[in-house]
Amino acid sequence: MKADNTRPTLTHRGTFPEGGIMKTRTLPVLIAAATSVAVLAACSGGTNAGSDSPGGGGGGSQTLTLASQDQGSIEDVVKAFEKANPGVKVKYTVSGADQYQPQIRTQLASGTAPDVMSVWPGNGNPAATYVLAKPGYLRDLSDQPWVNKLPASVKSLTEYDGKSYTALFGLNGIGAVYNQEALTKAGLTPPDTWTQLLDFCKAAKAKGTPAFALGNQDNWVTQLVLYSLVATTVYGDDPDFDKQMQAGQATFAKSPWTTALDKYLTMEKTGCFQKNPLGTSYEASQTLAATGKTLGIVQGNWVIALLKEKNPKGTFTLKALPATDDPAKTLIPAAAGAGYAVNAKAKNPELALKFVNFVMSPEGMNTFVKKQGSLPTLSDTGLAADPSLAELTKFIGSDRTVPFMDQLWPNPKVQATMLSGLQEIFSGQSTPGKLLDEMDAEYKSGN
Repeated sequence: MKADNTRPTLTHRGTFPEGGIMKTRTLPVLIAAATSVAVLAACSGGTNAGSDSPGGGGGGSQTLTLASQDQGSIEDVVKAFEKANPGVKVKYTVSGADQYQPQIRTQLASGTAPDVMSVWPGNGNPAATYVLAKPGYLRDLSDQPWVNKLPASVKSLTEYDGKSYTALFGLNGIGAVYNQEALTKAGLTPPDTWTQLLDFCKAAKAKGTPAFALGNQDNWVTQLVLYSLVATTVYGDDPDFDKQMQAGQATFAKSPWTTALDKYLTMEKTGCFQKNPLGTSYEASQTLAATGKTLGIVQGNWVIALLKEKNPKGTFTLKALPATDDPAKTLIPAAAGAGYAVNAKAKNPELALKFVNFVMSPEGMNTFVKKQGSLPTLSDTGLAADPSLAELTKFIGSDRTVPFMDQLWPNPKVQATMLSGLQEIFSGQSTPGKLLDEMDAEYKSGN
């Protein structure tokens, strides 16, 4: 994920990676100044610095080391955790997912990983639960008090071989996030059907303000429009599509994935996005949407907090992105986002467990989701949903959502192939048919 100029940012896809600059941040009491780094060695040094404190090699240290990738909310959670645990200091690094995912794998393999780390649900990327639990890198959290309180659909994504490994605190959705002031100025309203969407894009373009910002320079962004369209075109008529894929009874290339990809490219040809999406970063796309240079952005709900930071007076609302002309059939991709796991070889395992349990407490969970603009995974936190997420809340409540597609794929290579292939399609170096065939090949290769 691309790092914001003012604070670290995250995708949250649950599995959505961001590329960006690593920022190593340590609380002032621990070091004299923060240091920004962009290389693995520096990142490793930052996360392991806690072992220099007395007792750092055993379980008695009051310094917790943590590697995170989020939307700038980890700072507030760390402060709350330290306040609730006098004498404890958290030394942490924050980086974008494109960097974070291979780095954390390298650190785990070399024994230099921190006590606690960001881990994604399911099996969709190199730092996902299944991928890291299988070789024994993560501590089993099955006996923690919050595990059996998770909804079944969320709990299943924390598991490998029947055991839970990840503290998932937030639910996220993907859709069209609109800048209300920009809509009012343009005299337009959010579309409810596919035909209206294309008309909306044409009208917005005619007024000199493209409908949506698209930051495809960061490859994780390329999937968001596609996932929004796949939710309805694929799962609207076939909710068991994933089961058919797993049984070898369906393929990407011979399914409505072709329809969704065609619609994505139709949006591009219709002028739904600003010029040169491949030359636009995630951070730059935020600026376009926040300042009204576009009417909105197709992103996860996590982007709303970032847009508000860039435009505190703005009003931003997430709506479903329509893919057919029947609004009643529209679905939204929604799933748990990245959470936290404990290193199986943590230098301070007790403190690490205390941190993940704080994350899953009402105080910790509400601190996270309020800052991120997401929804809590547990229903007893007492948090009222942000008005900007009213439609997402409605869709979740009425069971009109589907998981983020990659969370149920058998290996990270499927998503990696999709992301690079989408960039190649936008640059004219590949075709939809070639991309879907390549995704099928990677899917069939198994775990």
